[in-house]
Amino acid sequence: QVQLVESGGGLVQPGGSLRLSCAASGFTFSRTYMNWYRQAPGKERELVAGISSTGMTNYADSVKGRFTISRSNVKNTIYLQMNGLKPEDTAVYYCKTRWSGNDYWGQGTQVSVSS
Repeated sequence: QVQLVESGGGLVQPGGSLRLSCAASGFTFSRTYMNWYRQAPGKERELVAGISSTGMTNYADSVKGRFTISRSNVKNTIYLQMNGLKPEDTAVYYCKTRWSGNDYWGQGTQVSVSS
């Protein structure tokens, strides 16, 4: 079955960096669009970034120039490099894909930005 497992979250000071990973299995990863979402306390889940099977990317305006999404079709993994982190980036980060007409989500990884 489809599985998405995020890792790499943690506590970081403002201005710091983190790299999130999402390991995927159970579907043809190399052909599949992948997304990172996040959900802050009391807020709706929002799209952070997406990457196509060929590596084309898109970003939310709030993270453009600071975050970079990438993928390895060898390791079946997507990444989110987050630089210049701000307190407002604090959230649970999820990877998400759509396969055979269904949406699949990982369990999430907590990112906290605080001094």
